[in-house]
Amino acid sequence: MVTRTKQPTVPITEIEHSAFCRPENELKAKALGEELKVNVRWQRIPTEYLHISAEELDRRIERVRTELGSKVTILGHHYQREEVIKFADYQGDSFKLSADAASHPESDYIVFCGVHFMAETACVLCGPHQKVILPNTAAGCSMADMAPMDDVLDAWDDLTEVLGGDGAVVPVAYMNTIAGLKALCGKQGGIICTSSNAAAALEWSYQRSERVLFLPDQHLGRNTGLKLGLDLEDMVIWNPFRPLGGNTPERLRKAKLILWQGHCSVHTRFTTRQIAAARERYPDVKIIAHPECTMEVVQAADMDGSTEFIRKVINEAPAGSVWGVGTEISLVNRLAKQNPDKTVFCLDPVVCPCSTMYRIHPAYLLWVLEGLVKGVVVNQIVVDEETLRYSRIALERMLQVV
Repeated sequence: MVTRTKQPTVPITEIEHSAFCRPENELKAKALGEELKVNVRWQRIPTEYLHISAEELDRRIERVRTELGSKVTILGHHYQREEVIKFADYQGDSFKLSADAASHPESDYIVFCGVHFMAETACVLCGPHQKVILPNTAAGCSMADMAPMDDVLDAWDDLTEVLGGDGAVVPVAYMNTIAGLKALCGKQGGIICTSSNAAAALEWSYQRSERVLFLPDQHLGRNTGLKLGLDLEDMVIWNPFRPLGGNTPERLRKAKLILWQGHCSVHTRFTTRQIAAARERYPDVKIIAHPECTMEVVQAADMDGSTEFIRKVINEAPAGSVWGVGTEISLVNRLAKQNPDKTVFCLDPVVCPCSTMYRIHPAYLLWVLEGLVKGVVVNQIVVDEETLRYSRIALERMLQVV
């Protein structure tokens, strides 16, 4: 049993989260050289790409895409900035995009405009001949970084010792995790979930055990557990910096849902006070929030759901309707532009994009694409064979409950 107390640490991605926040209504595009002045980690890039204008970036990206043709597929996550996502062959959430990539075996290269764990998932699902590229390797995920492999393995050892081995607890990992954690689920009879099928994944797990370890997002786990009829008393938090996660053996044995102490830096910005302000400003507003928001925000909203759910609801809503949205600002702005007959706004009055997604600047996209034309592959993401095999097992289980 791991009994030592670890020194609490905050992932650097969490510390950097507010770097791009600003009070303006729009996120104005700048040359990469200007954006590099923001005090966050950036991957180094040839200096020739630092001061290219937006117009020249567009021309060169279009030209190189035409030259590469079907050899390359570009994937763009919904949270990407507009200057990047307009070049994507497919838009979607992390799993949908990986599935889209896997459905195009004719592409030798998959350029994933997202974050690191998404590119890893694409590696797991794509063919062995396909190379997955992340334009900026500094694009990580603060939530995924809150569940490093060593901490999770320590927790798993403790839980199996306290709870009694095989079948005593089923691991359920959110898609927003490193490949190694997905592989742990594959090895230990667990499953992966997305925000859209978290309830189905938990139901699948409870058919196999009376207890679930859900990680890394405590809020998605808690909100989903409540929807399934669990009480807060059935849940405990696992703090990786405390012995037994800050719990007693008795409390762990009584728990039905063990929630890893992690969160999304974007979605925890939303508050019930913001919802109240939106309702005061627009009496007929409908509030829709992502389930990574806190329990209080989700319960105060009119509805909650995944990124794809939010898009579907707003796109299909009647003209004249008003929507206050609790999710990432780039997506909210895009929905507002796509639905000019509706009022769509972000609940957070501060424009605060996902700071890691925002590091996929079009200059990075151009850099990796022009490298491919020259026969040079930069920023290839690779997953070792054992991790890939067990990760795929966990993902295939997820597909069975979709």
